[in-house]
Amino acid sequence: MTILALFFCKLWRLMANNSKTTFDNAKQRFSNRVADYVRYRPGYPAEVLPLLQTWCGLRPEHAIADVGSGTGFLSKVFLDFGNTVFGVEPNAEMRAAGEEFLRDYSNFKSVSGSAEATTLPSDSVDFVTAGQAFHWFKQPATREEFYRILKAEGRVIILWNERLTDDTAFLRDYEALLLRFGTDYSQVSESYPRAEQMLEFFRPNEFTSHALPNFQEFDFEGLSGRLRSSSYAPQSGDPRFEPMMQELRRIFDLHRQNGSVRMEYRTRVYTGKLDFDRTRA
Repeated sequence: MTILALFFCKLWRLMANNSKTTFDNAKQRFSNRVADYVRYRPGYPAEVLPLLQTWCGLRPEHAIADVGSGTGFLSKVFLDFGNTVFGVEPNAEMRAAGEEFLRDYSNFKSVSGSAEATTLPSDSVDFVTAGQAFHWFKQPATREEFYRILKAEGRVIILWNERLTDDTAFLRDYEALLLRFGTDYSQVSESYPRAEQMLEFFRPNEFTSHALPNFQEFDFEGLSGRLRSSSYAPQSGDPRFEPMMQELRRIFDLHRQNGSVRMEYRTRVYTGKLDFDRTRA
């Protein structure tokens, strides 16, 4: 491993240690934001499935553990493809929302569990997926648990909708709003998956990565819901809430075109195999 790679690994460990408070309450952060999360969070681009078929040989008969499955956005991608999906979610409110969202899929199995303790049998799934949840997982317990439940030659797939922050004037103003009013936005943002985190998680194996464009268009009601769905956004009753919403209204009015604004993302996709080394635990 190169000196630069070792530096990034050490940096990631330091960041993880400094984020202890964030991780400690992760399983409950979205309990009172479920409705907004379901309505206003982005899904995943259609290109994800063909990409995984090419990279990983994904087939409908494969069993998938979608860890941190939440309200079921990523699970639905695989259910529509024909996979059996075990949606592992520790938050009761999010899990209930996912069960309701996916109630018509007989191949969906809802599981009360976490990344560190899925409750699934050993060697039971072909893929472990994590969409928009990986940064909440505790390392290295997650790596060990994923390794345990994966079949031989199984793979981990991590997807992340990375909100762009500097590509348009609207995105820059929205980012400034989060930095100004967010309760712990900078701390959460620093924990988002990046190449150095993936390097640490998959080492000594290599991983494959790709980026796909994604976006949402919002009227003001939708933009408000998108903001409220974020775990770091102050909620009604917080003294920062009303000033935040006033600033959001100003930003929306300044940048709207034909009654809407465009939130742009880069969907990051990472996949690789695990070789668990207990000396790293």
